[in-house]
Amino acid sequence: MSDEDLWRVLRGVSDMPYGAGQIAALEQLLRRVDAADDRHLAFVTRMQATTGYIYGGEPAKSFVTFSWCVSEFDQDPQPYHQRHLHNLLWHFKYMVNGLLNFPEVPLDRTYAVLDDMERRYRAGGHSLQTVHKHRFRVANHVGDAEAAAHWYRLWQTTPRDDLSDCAGCDPTSQVNYLADTGRDAEAVALSEPVLAGRLTCNEQPQAILTALLLPYLRTGRDESARDAHREAYRRLRGNLADLWDIGDHVEFCTLTGNEARALELVERHLDWLDRAPSPAAAMHFAATAAAALRQAGQSGEVTLYRRAAEGRPAGEVSALLLADELTQTATGLAERFDARNGTTHQSEWIARRLAVRPRGEHLPLSASVRRRPPRPTEAEPTTPTSRASAATGDVVRSGVVGATAVTVPADAGPDELLSLAEQSWGRHDQATFRAVLAAYDERFGSADLPPRTVAHRMALRAAERGDEDDIPGAIEMNRAALEVYRTVGEELSAQVIAGRLGVLLTRSDDDADEGLALVQKAAEVLDRDGDARQRAAAHDRVALALLHRERWADALAALDRVPPDAGGDPYLAARVALHRAHLLEQADRVEEARAAADESRRIGRELGVGELVTAACLAYARTVDDPADAVAACDEALPLAPADAELPVRVARARALLAAGRAADAVDDFVEAVTLCVERGAEGDAFLRWELANAYRMVGRLSEAAEVAEEAVLGLDRLGAQAEADSCRHLLAGVYAGLGEIDPALTLLEQLADNLNGPDNLPYRAQVLEEAGDILYDADRDAAGAERFAAAATAYRLGGMPLDELRARRREAYAWFWADDRPAAIRAVEQVDALAATLAGQPEPPVTYELAMAAEAGARVLTAEGRPDEALARLTGVPDQLRSIEAFGEAAQVEVLTGELLLRLDRPAEAEPLLRRVLGGLPADSRPVRQTAWLLARALDLLDRPAEAAALRTEHDLDPDDD
Repeated sequence: MSDEDLWRVLRGVSDMPYGAGQIAALEQLLRRVDAADDRHLAFVTRMQATTGYIYGGEPAKSFVTFSWCVSEFDQDPQPYHQRHLHNLLWHFKYMVNGLLNFPEVPLDRTYAVLDDMERRYRAGGHSLQTVHKHRFRVANHVGDAEAAAHWYRLWQTTPRDDLSDCAGCDPTSQVNYLADTGRDAEAVALSEPVLAGRLTCNEQPQAILTALLLPYLRTGRDESARDAHREAYRRLRGNLADLWDIGDHVEFCTLTGNEARALELVERHLDWLDRAPSPAAAMHFAATAAAALRQAGQSGEVTLYRRAAEGRPAGEVSALLLADELTQTATGLAERFDARNGTTHQSEWIARRLAVRPRGEHLPLSASVRRRPPRPTEAEPTTPTSRASAATGDVVRSGVVGATAVTVPADAGPDELLSLAEQSWGRHDQATFRAVLAAYDERFGSADLPPRTVAHRMALRAAERGDEDDIPGAIEMNRAALEVYRTVGEELSAQVIAGRLGVLLTRSDDDADEGLALVQKAAEVLDRDGDARQRAAAHDRVALALLHRERWADALAALDRVPPDAGGDPYLAARVALHRAHLLEQADRVEEARAAADESRRIGRELGVGELVTAACLAYARTVDDPADAVAACDEALPLAPADAELPVRVARARALLAAGRAADAVDDFVEAVTLCVERGAEGDAFLRWELANAYRMVGRLSEAAEVAEEAVLGLDRLGAQAEADSCRHLLAGVYAGLGEIDPALTLLEQLADNLNGPDNLPYRAQVLEEAGDILYDADRDAAGAERFAAAATAYRLGGMPLDELRARRREAYAWFWADDRPAAIRAVEQVDALAATLAGQPEPPVTYELAMAAEAGARVLTAEGRPDEALARLTGVPDQLRSIEAFGEAAQVEVLTGELLLRLDRPAEAEPLLRRVLGGLPADSRPVRQTAWLLARALDLLDRPAEAAALRTEHDLDPDDD
């Protein structure tokens, strides 16, 4: 590899995001550079490595590269050294900060570096402002309050210069000191103009926002504290070098009563302790994590997942046991620092971190979960399933709307009570059902009763178990009741129970055949010997059993045998209509399904049964075309929905609002849905967080979208739902890109590309790689962008997508062109030409477009290569082809390039009319106007028409000296 190639590689590595990947690339490059024996290149590469190690989380390695550069600089000064002197002097600051963070490095070494730094700054005529700042940092670290105050005053009163820390980092250190000395109001006031300005440093604004967390809290600025936490943590969370600051965010969550979020942060970053950037960062994070874990462990047995490390397998670990381990880590490191420093300051400071507890007042932080007031205690208790919802899976059991307090007849006998309970259950009156059965058990539970009465109580106990979603318990009770009824010859009652048992058994593949046989035999007997209501209910049970086996047509046929009035039972009629709606929906007979759901809703309203109305509204919402109608149905259901029905109603309403273009309103319902999931320990919150993240994205709340999508990815990964997790990663990458967080976006896209590395996923892999190329190209990281476009083109080729491959190759050529790698650009053009030849002659507009744009890309590359004749030849007929598919802007773009090439070929007479026509057709405020006007003025100059050229330059505000 030539020196020129090595310089090109260095530029590419410098464009990489900080982290392990860049460090590996730098170290590989260093080995090649040293073998090439180019001192200049070796010096610059080590300068870059020093920065890469600091910001990539491996600062100990920077000590070596920095020392090498200083030695090289001092022993044999070269002209190129002076070009890098400013950066070398800047790196002294890194060294002071870094050496302090390793207890094995004596303080004398740090003081020696500080003295050398001051000598060099003085010799260069630089301000000592930043030297005073770093002497302050050493004094503050060892706990010398008097010396710290002295150096702080000098730091603040000495003029800044170009070696001072940036406009964000200097105030960050000030804020930390003011906060540590109890001057929170000053800290906040100092930060306001800083945050109002433009911060471009790698460490900002996340560093100053982190420093402001406690000052904001202690001055009552809770909203500012919450926003600072969200913004800063999102920027910090992917960078190992920021482990110390992440510890500050763990502590903030503990202080504000967000134990679950603190635990989540600890679990996410716990394995970073195995590769901590420094002992100081490990000490701080371990202490804040231990406090968080101890607080979380007070609520019961809490575990978290710990990734494997050398000598330690992956697995769940107790929060309290881990808290003890991390406490030992933190205190042990503090003792090492104190031994080095000759003080007790670090141990005292860590003791305060370990003692942190919630301040008392909860500050909501999550963008996906909110604390909710408990439901009123007088609200009806609910159960997780019901006969009304068994077909749809909706959780909708409730009492009767407007129901009054239950009064159980005092003189009722056991059979009367059981009959009353049976009627109440059929009417969805859970309050009466439970109260009557409680009275029965209290009055007659130990009495010696007739077998048919005992069997009836067993059957109703099965109903209770079913309502509690204890299906095995319900099956067991029904079997027991069935056996007793058969023993005493109660055939009709036995068949009713057999039908109920059969419906339950068909939920399981193992027992489905038995269940279907039971329910069909029961329907046959009841159809012959039962009353109208029993016949109707029997056929409804057959339909439910067939529904469980997904035999939609057969189930509908069974329902067709139920008369419209359901044997005179309106409650049963409402359930039958609801079951019919679900079956018709499954059969894709949407209009009929909607009518059936509406019928069930009508009956439910008349009866005043919230459970039925809620289930019917949900079925109706799923079948309407207009999302506004779905929203209205959910609005009706929501106030009637029992507690366990609120979740599906919230989800349905959120999705309907999203479909109706009301994403901002959908956000609140998704948040409520996630909160309900979390409160009840239900699976599925990760999927809902994914939807919530998308809603946040749609309304432009990208910070919240990023936070929630990160949570969703973690949850989906834990569930093993890789396809969904990858889709959420794709969403998150787009959100990061929208936030300008390019490196996290690229990291996700690279991970996605790896996950999609299979023959069935080639189109998606190619799309992801092309998106990564897009991001890099827009960020002017053109060489890296070209590599992604090339990888995308390869994936498109393997996937048999030649047109997409052509587009990716064209973009690769452009990227190499702007990266100033002309040989690579020419190679890409050659591939473009070969692809274009295979597609020529196809009339489809997308093909026409790509062939035309490929011709333009090739022309630009050849122009840069000094081959304007070949470039011009490529463009013949291209504008007309583009206009034929109404790509007028691109056609004008190609004609402007044609005009430029004509001028390069000294053919201004042909260029002038072409450029004039293009200029006249461009919108006045469009970007190509100035370029076209400049080229036209140049053509007029060459045609010896200076007055026209001058007028044109005046009209378009062009500088006549700008050649």
